[in-house]
Amino acid sequence: MFAHSSLLGATDPATTVFVLLALLLAGAATGIAGFGFALVGTTVLATVVDPSVAVVLMIVPILATNVSLLGELEPRDVRTCGRRFFPYVVATLVGTVIGMAALESIPTEPLLVALGVVTLSYVGVTQRTIPVSGLGAVKRHCFVERTGMMIALGGVSGLVFGATNVGVQIVAYVRSRGLDPGLFVGVLALVFLGINAVRVGAAAAFGLYPSVSVALISVALAVPALGGVFVGRRVRPHIGKRSRRLGVLGLLAIVGVRLLLAGLGIA
Repeated sequence: MFAHSSLLGATDPATTVFVLLALLLAGAATGIAGFGFALVGTTVLATVVDPSVAVVLMIVPILATNVSLLGELEPRDVRTCGRRFFPYVVATLVGTVIGMAALESIPTEPLLVALGVVTLSYVGVTQRTIPVSGLGAVKRHCFVERTGMMIALGGVSGLVFGATNVGVQIVAYVRSRGLDPGLFVGVLALVFLGINAVRVGAAAAFGLYPSVSVALISVALAVPALGGVFVGRRVRPHIGKRSRRLGVLGLLAIVGVRLLLAGLGIA
């Protein structure tokens, strides 16, 4: 449907419009359902540009959409989160940087397939349409706060996030800890805001921004993303919880199928 390109070319108005609409849609989905921006935005962008470029272009928009979390944090929440989850946060940061360093060496087709599989798996597990044997046991034994396990989980989670922008595994771990709303937001803020701030510098250091114009495009994409979040929040009160959930998961399912087909060379 859309040809892959290494950059978002200004000479292709159709692609430019599609990208802007994709970011608006991803932002709106997040404003409505409270999750999904990084996954929706990256996977949609990966259908029109190289997946590695999509990951890089989404860094600043992801950072921008998470900045609002700062207003919900109290200083004591930051200190508590830092002490309690320090090994997990640091390991996630290290894993993310490693994932970014390997980004350009990952072949396009396998990365598309991986994004598609992760997206569809998330939809299936969330809707409980995909039975996962032993999932409860994994949560009990692995999703714990022992230092060694937090380092292992953080490293793997960061590696995936750095290479794909897929962060559902991070949200799943934090949610599994049964935190009250303040601490839940605090831990996610420490991970996503802190890591994405570092990722901007890491992307520049690794040469993932091939030119200043590409970096500026990433900054510019934050505008439709934030606009979409604003619209989504305004619409949210008028949409039932079930409808919001099914709408976002339906969008993810469509995107996941499209990525799988593109990665397999079918579409």
